Amino acid sequence: MGNAISYAAWTQSYCITAPTLTEKNLPDQAGKVHIVTGGYAGVGEQLAKILYSKGAKVYFAGRRESKAKTAIERVKSACPNASGEIVFLKLDLADLLSIKASIEEFLAKESRLDVLVNNAGVMFPPKGTKTAQDHDLQFGTNCLGPYLFTKYLHPVMKQTAATSPPNTVRVIWASSLGIQLLSLAGGVQFDTSGKLKDINQTVNYAQTKVGNILLAIKTQELLKDAGVVSHGAALVSWMMYPAVYGAYTELWSGWSPYVTIDKGITYVMPWGRDGTAIVRNDILQAIEKHDLVDTFWKYCEGETKQYA
Repeated sequence: MGNAISYAAWTQSYCITAPTLTEKNLPDQAGKVHIVTGGYAGVGEQLAKILYSKGAKVYFAGRRESKAKTAIERVKSACPNASGEIVFLKLDLADLLSIKASIEEFLAKESRLDVLVNNAGVMFPPKGTKTAQDHDLQFGTNCLGPYLFTKYLHPVMKQTAATSPPNTVRVIWASSLGIQLLSLAGGVQFDTSGKLKDINQTVNYAQTKVGNILLAIKTQELLKDAGVVSHGAALVSWMMYPAVYGAYTELWSGWSPYVTIDKGITYVMPWGRDGTAIVRNDILQAIEKHDLVDTFWKYCEGETKQYA
């Protein structure tokens, strides 16, 4: 396993080819509607700026309107001639009870959704930090909230895919190199009570990032017949790279014509490459057996069913 982990770290953190899809060659996005969660700064803001510069309508989905407005002004100032639009959508992924209201607000304004980027996440908060429903903050924010938010959006994405070119309607789940370096054997593990194992904040974070991949796979399974693409994108936020490079990874994931349902891409490496084959072997084996995908999905379903 050690050699495989070293290879994964090298190919995803150092030996990275130049991005092939950037603001320079992204096609016009006029008429498209996209949601980027956690777009106030960093990767999310850089991605939104690229989309906005190409004429898209972009929803910044997050908790704090004041921060969103500041980020929106930065994006508009950076792209003074853009014809796109940026709108704030209140979304608190750490409060499952609030998510339905966020969906209702979005659907009251829009009848289409081309790409959903589940970019928001929490990394290494203090031990014991909880969501509004008393889940571990990392698990609730990184997995349960995005699971429920995305599930509510399945109908509008299927509706959009029905009248869009093939493979252009997508769900992107932000993952991490942490799945290779920090996660438990098999990616995630459950304790005797059926809950996700609580090890420490570092391992718990890695488990949520594996969880994002599992949610991506199950979403693809459920929506592929409707023409919706779903997969995970690895971000290298902890490395000394400008945030725009993380945005290029998500850009390739969400907008590259190379990405199609039939290719079966599970995991995208920086700055836009199919990295499915280099995922750690024990995680790949758990995924291939499919038990882990279904178990994790059912676990999220059970924890959120009263809010669906």
